[in-house]
Amino acid sequence: MSTYFPIFVNMEGKNIRVFGGGKIAARRVQMLLAFGANVQVTAPQITKKLEYLAQSQGKIVLHYRTFQPGELAGEDFVLAATDNEQVNDAIFRECRQKEIPVNVSSDKEKCDFYFPAIVQEGNITIGITSGGRDHRRVAEMAKKIREWLLCR
Repeated sequence: MSTYFPIFVNMEGKNIRVFGGGKIAARRVQMLLAFGANVQVTAPQITKKLEYLAQSQGKIVLHYRTFQPGELAGEDFVLAATDNEQVNDAIFRECRQKEIPVNVSSDKEKCDFYFPAIVQEGNITIGITSGGRDHRRVAEMAKKIREWLLCR
């Protein structure tokens, strides 16, 4: 497995397509919105949290339906976070064909990028990842860094 190079991307105004309307999608959408991305969520069922984000922020559009092959065009990044592996795989294959960076939440081998744990203080942003191998340890490390920042 490859080791990923940490890179910070200006997400302001980037067009992000998220397939899936559950808890994982909601967490990631909330993070993307905080960094200024324009987000479209496509899922037959969408959590109340995502509905709230759509109502309270102007940069999110909800589509209550399933992924349709051939619909990707113009996205800067795509997230496949459905509970259906076949759908996630179809999204992955279409992104590969169209050279769109993709993150498949259920398969670290099908990710062009990972979502890090984020620690922020003022204009300092720290991203932490384990390359998709140990989410619990990443969360613990982020907590320790936040605690350290509070104690200084």
